[in-house]
Amino acid sequence: MNKNLIISSFLGAITIVLGAFGAHALQETLNVSELKSFETGVRYQMYHVLVLLFVNAYSKFNPKTKNSISYLFLIGILFFSGSIYAITFGVPAKSIWFMTPLGGLFFIIGWIKMGFSFLNKE
Repeated sequence: MNKNLIISSFLGAITIVLGAFGAHALQETLNVSELKSFETGVRYQMYHVLVLLFVNAYSKFNPKTKNSISYLFLIGILFFSGSIYAITFGVPAKSIWFMTPLGGLFFIIGWIKMGFSFLNKE
């Protein structure tokens, strides 16, 4: 059993739920800018869920490499998308402003780690 693929699948399902929620339930309560920000969180989450599925299904990466890339992207999702969701639902941006760029940094590090893993054929 590959726990990373299971977690990625659940994250994908959550992404679809959040996207539908944003498209239907939030249209009446958020302004255009807030809705666009929420959609950015959903979009980046889905991009990285798809990459997580790829990374964990890719047979040439060893388990340690799969786990390190997965953790980087998971933390990126939690910080980047999670902070956008939190701000959308009323958490003051001043209290968590640093989480969004920090999540972006985890995404970048994850992509770089994946690139080097391809180069090293891990």
